[in-house]
Amino acid sequence: MVCNGTFNTISPPLQQISKEGTQNLLLHPQKNTIQVRAIQPLPTSHHLFNVPHVEGLPHGAETTSDVSFSLGPLIMTAMDRTERDIELLLIELKPQIVFFDFTYWLPNMTRRLGIKSFHYLIVSPATVSYCASPPRMNHSGSLTEIDLMKPPLGYPISSIKLHAHEAKFLASKRNWEFGSGVLFYDRLYSGLTQSDAIGFKGCSEIEGPFVDYLEEQFGKPVLLSGPIIPERPNAVLEEKWSAWLGSFKDGSVIFCALGSEWKLTHGQFKELLLGLALTGLPFLVVLKIPIGFETMEDALPEGFKERVEGRGIVHSGWIQQQLILEHPSVGCFITHCGAGSLTEALVNKCQMVLLPQVDGDHIINARMMGGNLKVGVEVEKGEEDGWFTKESVSKAVKMVMDEENEVGREVRENHAKLKNFLVSHDLETICVDNFCQKLQDLLV
Repeated sequence: MVCNGTFNTISPPLQQISKEGTQNLLLHPQKNTIQVRAIQPLPTSHHLFNVPHVEGLPHGAETTSDVSFSLGPLIMTAMDRTERDIELLLIELKPQIVFFDFTYWLPNMTRRLGIKSFHYLIVSPATVSYCASPPRMNHSGSLTEIDLMKPPLGYPISSIKLHAHEAKFLASKRNWEFGSGVLFYDRLYSGLTQSDAIGFKGCSEIEGPFVDYLEEQFGKPVLLSGPIIPERPNAVLEEKWSAWLGSFKDGSVIFCALGSEWKLTHGQFKELLLGLALTGLPFLVVLKIPIGFETMEDALPEGFKERVEGRGIVHSGWIQQQLILEHPSVGCFITHCGAGSLTEALVNKCQMVLLPQVDGDHIINARMMGGNLKVGVEVEKGEEDGWFTKESVSKAVKMVMDEENEVGREVRENHAKLKNFLVSHDLETICVDNFCQKLQDLLV
């Protein structure tokens, strides 16, 4: 059983387990109901019940992917109100194992019913290790910004640290309610401590040290389901983008996309665009319209559109990111460091400039890519305010684009090695086989 939208990140392993005869159930909302069905090729059965509507949620919102980040707590409140219905369903269907993410009450329920619980998280083990390990959660007194700037006791990669503005943000999130009056970190930590096992997307060659750390800290198995390399879309790149990108030489274009949620302040919006212009290279940037403006045109720096005519585009709508990243002319990708975007970049040739959003997962992802694996260069920011400048943006881009630069050369070599590893023919098969075997071992 899978709750709250993690299905897409673990479906290949679950499909294989079903072929080996284990009874698995998928639970995911579908148009204000929760649908539970056995994974094929087992006989299919459907069990539907209503997900209670919570005031403040749009009608038809089913998972956190359907709403803005700010409405995530209301989604969790709705899921919490299904607790009794889910218990009755489990009593009827008697599955062997339940996958869950933030429905923290499931482990106690499944334990009473003789069912295993598996806490599968879409954030990285490096982030969970840094933010929610026992040394953090059992800290005497409130965690301060100074505490959070350095890794917890025993953390496997000592070079991963936070800047002051990042630690301040994480400290503020310690009191964040995430549905039903439950604090986010309490919800997360309850799942980590009460579940029978913990799981993440990833592979041991990259996440191994953090998996070992979490197993030691929580005293239970921690499994990796594989890197989940995105399949190439069947569509072709829209003609307007294909023609524009095709007008530049290979490896010369900067592509910048900062995710679907991040709205920059007008000041940071201008610094980013001016930094791109300062590189002298062609660029395509996809951003949300900045805070305080109705249109992208109004937000542009004065005279900017005319100065970059023919070599720079600022776009605010949806775009075919995977297809753009694999276009030969794209040589640099500026990313907010979401896990999906990083994976898409790693399996392509374009070099990465890391501009993480102030979010726990994005921050640690950036430190992993830039400091530990050294496959990208992070944009320098102010220690206290997190402010980046046009000069720091331009500097990071030039660093990864310059083959003669020592840092850029190291990044290119490391990126090429990791790309070759990730796209190797049998990597996902090996990872999924190992994941499935360990899941089977949990049920023995």
